[in-house]
This record gives sequence, structure tokens and C-alpha cells, in this order.
Amino acid sequence: MALRPVQVNVKALDAAAVGRFWAEALGWSAYNPGVTTYVGPGGGLVWPDPVAVGIDVVPVPDPKSPVKNRLHLDLATTSAAHQEELVARLKALGATPADVGQGDVPWTVLADPEGNEFCVLEPREVYRDTGPVAAVVVDCADPRAMARFWGDAVDWALHEVTDDRAVLRSAQGVGPYLEFLRTPGVKTVPDRVHLDLLPYAGDDKAAEVARLRGLGATALDVGQGEVPWTCLADPEGHEFCVLAPS
Repeated sequence: MALRPVQVNVKALDAAAVGRFWAEALGWSAYNPGVTTYVGPGGGLVWPDPVAVGIDVVPVPDPKSPVKNRLHLDLATTSAAHQEELVARLKALGATPADVGQGDVPWTVLADPEGNEFCVLEPREVYRDTGPVAAVVVDCADPRAMARFWGDAVDWALHEVTDDRAVLRSAQGVGPYLEFLRTPGVKTVPDRVHLDLLPYAGDDKAAEVARLRGLGATALDVGQGEVPWTCLADPEGHEFCVLAPS
């Protein structure tokens, strides 16, 4: 049994507008298969994408709180000129500068039109083959504990574990990294952005949920009601969902 991260779930007042922003930002396409707006590589809707981790923008009635999201995207660039051009283009699309206490760093911190923070990285060799999304980054208190949980929760390979960060990537060596960075502070508001995991075809979702709970995940009620997915939280309280296999 195994699970794979298939999309980043983003809550938004205007899901269509935020979806269009991310499609333009990444050079992908926005699809509206239902009430949500799914953003994935162009060429027609393929879900789950075999390589990319998509973005599913879900309409909600409440705006983002001023508190920094605990999960954000890092975008890859190939040169200093590309980084400068991408930052300028993103601002033209509606992104705004964000101060999360980063100080003087070589990357640029921005927020999408509804305030969700993300970073445009300086060129880094490690991200040269990830596609536009270099990494899905999660703030945490204990990267080693997150490596233990998430290393067993999903079928991605563990690349690095230190006191300051844990790094996973698809076992096939494609697509973005999943990184847990040691960060001060604790969770104070519900997550605005979270990961969605998917069992493989033929796998039993209920068995996967039970396996995750055995690893330390806890049940989560965010008012979802009767839905085909299951909401959970990891041992540090990061929310995530297990989707029904397609």
C-alpha cells in the first residue's frame, strides 16, 4: 500500500481568479472540473498528473488570516535574469511583496492575490529538473519527526534528514521536492493550504487511512460533512486529505 501527493489544496474567496493566477504563474492551464479550479500542466486535463503536483483551488467564504501559511510553494528559476523576469511578471499578474521575516536573502518572497505566500528562488542546481514548482515547503518544529511520519505515509524517497530540514521526492526522481523546514512558532489557525494524497488504483482508502492513524495521524473535522475524502492531521497538526482513488 502507498499514497502519493497529487495536489496542493488552496482555499480562496475567488477560486477561479486564484486559479488563473497560478496557471499564468506556472505556465500551466486552469481547469474547472466542478466547483474547484484545478491547475496543472497544459495539453488537456490529466489527473492525477504522473509527474507534477497540481494545485486545486477551493472556494471558501472566509478570507485568509494575517498569519503566515505553514505550507508554501517555492518556484524554480534557471538564471538571475529569469528570476528577475519571473518576479516582474508575477507582480504584473497581481502578486505582492511579502515580509515573513526573511531578511536579506537571495530569493524573493511574494503573495498571490489572496495573500498566500510563496518564494521565487534564485537559480539552484538541485531544482534544475523539477519543472516550475521547485518544492512544496512545510514549516515544522521537528524535521526528523516529520521525516519519520511522511517517509512512511507516502511512497516518496527520503533524500535528506537533519535537525533543520527533511527532504523527500518522488522515487522516480521527477517533479518537485517536499521539504519540511524547522521554523519557530506553532500552528494557531486552520491551514489555508494543505496537501492532498491519493491511493493507487485498486488500493483500499480506508486501509490507507487506518495505516496513517497507526503512524500518528489524527482525525480532523473541518466541517467537511459527508465527503468521499478523509481529513487528517499529521503529528504536528498539519492538515491533509486522503482522496478516494480514481
